[in-house]
Amino acid sequence: MPRQTNPNDALHAALAQVAPGMPLRDGIDRIVRAKMGALVVVSDEPKVLAICSGGFLLDAEFTPQRLSELAKMDGAIIVARDGSRIARANVHLVPDPTVPTAETGTRHRTAERVAISLGVPVISVSEEMSVINIYAGGMKRQLQDIGRLLDRAGQALQTLERYKAKLDDATSNLTSLEVEDVVTVRDVAAVLQRGEMVRQIAAEIETMIVELGVDARLLRLQLDEVFTSLDDELDLVMADYPSLGDGLAAAADGDAPASPKGLRLLARVPRLSDDHALAITEHFGELAKLLRATADDIAGVPGIERKTAYAVKDTLDRLTESTILDQYI
Repeated sequence: MPRQTNPNDALHAALAQVAPGMPLRDGIDRIVRAKMGALVVVSDEPKVLAICSGGFLLDAEFTPQRLSELAKMDGAIIVARDGSRIARANVHLVPDPTVPTAETGTRHRTAERVAISLGVPVISVSEEMSVINIYAGGMKRQLQDIGRLLDRAGQALQTLERYKAKLDDATSNLTSLEVEDVVTVRDVAAVLQRGEMVRQIAAEIETMIVELGVDARLLRLQLDEVFTSLDDELDLVMADYPSLGDGLAAAADGDAPASPKGLRLLARVPRLSDDHALAITEHFGELAKLLRATADDIAGVPGIERKTAYAVKDTLDRLTESTILDQYI
């Protein structure tokens, strides 16, 4: 299935620019250490310049030192989208005043309104609290101390591992029930609900990894090890039960029978393409019929060679046999 756009993509891109080791982060840290405040718009597109009033045109190469020096003035600083140049400084921003904001301070209210109305990343630094906030993609994130963030990420990873183990149990149970043809809506819901929880935890860890930058190499390896191929597995579960609707409506009867198409199990057949798996499931309609089919029956599916048919039959037979053995061991 095609990859869906992650709603955190814009925030992740902004966080990557202020991750440890990046020039923009160095400049922001200098501002914090100097006990100053700042408002930095990371885009010099025409729509940004259109809400700028006053200040002066700079168009100079970006350096952390220049950013911290310019922050001594009260106005906002306009930085190029790629962080390579400082376009303007000491400007007054005039965003749409009708854009709703939950912020209280003038600097933070302006930052949120500019980010929401123009769809550009904005960084605000609180002079009194030395708090750094990033506004991007309709979201807000407060940058945290690296040590504290690493601790939080480690705890989140442990939580992810526990939930992933529960998801694996539910998925294994679903496979057994599918082979026996006794799946209910509740069984499928158990897998999808746990899968969604794992996805949410992993998404939060992913955001922490982006924010940590070079300090998150080990965390990245650990997340990839736990999260490998999970999205594909859950997508196949949804594809196997299309009649259950979007996310299993609450009104559905949990004890009602559910019949899988068999795509998830066919994904275990070596070198079986997605197109061939789809052709097989469309031909037989449901997994129960596919499991009863012979290799010759499978070879009768248009486009399926006999060698492929025997590989499908062998894989399904081994899955059935291992499921039966597991019940008595």
